[in-house]
Amino acid sequence: MAATPPNPDASAPRRRVSRHRGEGQWAVGHLTPLNGNEQFKKDDDGLNVRTRIETIYSKRGFDSIDPNDLRGRMRWWGLYTQRKPGIDGGKTAVLEPEELDDKYFMLRVRIDGGRLSTEQLRVIGEISQEFARGTADITDRQNIQLHWIRIEDVPEIWDRLETVGLSTTEACGDTPRVILGSPVAGIAADEIIDGTPAIDEIHRRIVGNPAFSNLPRKFKSAVSGSPLLDVAHEINDVAFVGVDHPEHGPGFDLWVGGGLSTNPKIGVRLGAWVPLEEVADVHEGVISIFRDYGYRRLRTRARLKFLVADWGAEKFRQVLEDEYLERKLLDGPAPAQPVERWRDHVGVHRQNDGRFYVGFAPRVGRVDGTLLTKIADVTEAHGSGRVRTTVEQKMIVLDVEEAQVDSLVAGLEALGLTVNPSPFRRGTMACTGIEFCKLAIVETKARGISLISELERRIPDFDEPITINLNGCPNACARIQVADIGLKGQLVLDGDGNQVEGFQVHLGGALGLEPGFGRKVRGLKVTSKELPDYVERVLKRFQAEREDGERFAAWASRASEEALS
Repeated sequence: MAATPPNPDASAPRRRVSRHRGEGQWAVGHLTPLNGNEQFKKDDDGLNVRTRIETIYSKRGFDSIDPNDLRGRMRWWGLYTQRKPGIDGGKTAVLEPEELDDKYFMLRVRIDGGRLSTEQLRVIGEISQEFARGTADITDRQNIQLHWIRIEDVPEIWDRLETVGLSTTEACGDTPRVILGSPVAGIAADEIIDGTPAIDEIHRRIVGNPAFSNLPRKFKSAVSGSPLLDVAHEINDVAFVGVDHPEHGPGFDLWVGGGLSTNPKIGVRLGAWVPLEEVADVHEGVISIFRDYGYRRLRTRARLKFLVADWGAEKFRQVLEDEYLERKLLDGPAPAQPVERWRDHVGVHRQNDGRFYVGFAPRVGRVDGTLLTKIADVTEAHGSGRVRTTVEQKMIVLDVEEAQVDSLVAGLEALGLTVNPSPFRRGTMACTGIEFCKLAIVETKARGISLISELERRIPDFDEPITINLNGCPNACARIQVADIGLKGQLVLDGDGNQVEGFQVHLGGALGLEPGFGRKVRGLKVTSKELPDYVERVLKRFQAEREDGERFAAWASRASEEALS
């Protein structure tokens, strides 16, 4: 028997070998949770928290709520704790979650496709008045958010919403969020294809389905057959965009991997044409890829856009076809460039049935419960029972007879809701901001409303489309990187060296026409107090320097830093 050869490393200290844990992708066998969020999702499906809310927390009160439910699973039912009043922006990243939490909630009502009946709108308005201190905001994802919600009132609120066909199911959390849709689907005279049946089928398959209730992070979807590209498809995880195939007719162009926040990415085309009846299948395939291959190790890399960036469009399409659809998709054309800058449907427009729809502009999405019920009343008084929300924080009344249009417009104007808004009112959006959001650093809603008024007074002759988006933190809920003027909230120094609320400025972003991210000029920051002066100054320079037909985004990309300062 031969002797065992000596081990040359026997005298060396034994090196500890650790196995690479990867990115936490389920499809490659990494099933062990790698962070606290993944652990609480594995411990209990977020959908299950509803029973505890109804049977325990609503009866015993806020202090009875388990922390993993409070700051985790309750989001699966549209509930976030709101910011405790009086905490300034400098403490946002310093305090512990329990120090920032108020004992009240934001409640997000899910409105897929932005579709509401006047009965539903009235119920939301009544809930706002009775349970939410009158608060209500239209979001840039077609939802309506309420504040000051007590846990004791949540079961009653759910009952009232569900009685009229609304819900808060998976309005937040690591779930398939609201499905954006063209607010004029099925009625627009210029529509390529009506995506409503696809939205309904996607909703039926995935919302509240445990097979899709534990995703790496949130998943945003959009379906629109409008040539205006009216659902911000470039910044969704998956989007279906109406196109006309030269051989197969109307269908959808498939996009994946868009998103903003602190690492923005424009979605990519897969070059695939999808017929209406197959949209839900393809959507299910894309969301399944995200569930199975999505990165779960780091929350900052857990969105689909990072997987798409690493894989590329060709591999993503191959995996979708081979592993999930088990068939090839047809190649198809890209969507045509929209002919209009505005895609919010504000104004009076003829429908495909000869009637009209009328879009109007609240200021930065800020409404209230009383106003919502009055909108429902005015809409019904003019023969309509349908309203819509848009991804630009606007609203639309559908199905108005020609003889009723002028009276409806007058009724809306009497409520302070203009059908012919200034470019500033039409183009300014704002996130929730420090008033209620625990992530925010600065105030946004009131600041945006004040800015609109100031600009209307100072530059009354300005008539170019312009988007001004205010965000209370870097997370870009108000899409700052793709606005003409994007304002990212942060603390800045004023002229006396004091730390005050202000904004970092992004200039020249866009969606639709030549989508891209805004330009940041080194050191270009402005205090909240100075904001109207700054915006007035840069818009007047644009008016003075622009070439014929030149858009603000194009001018901002070529302008000198001095002109932008």
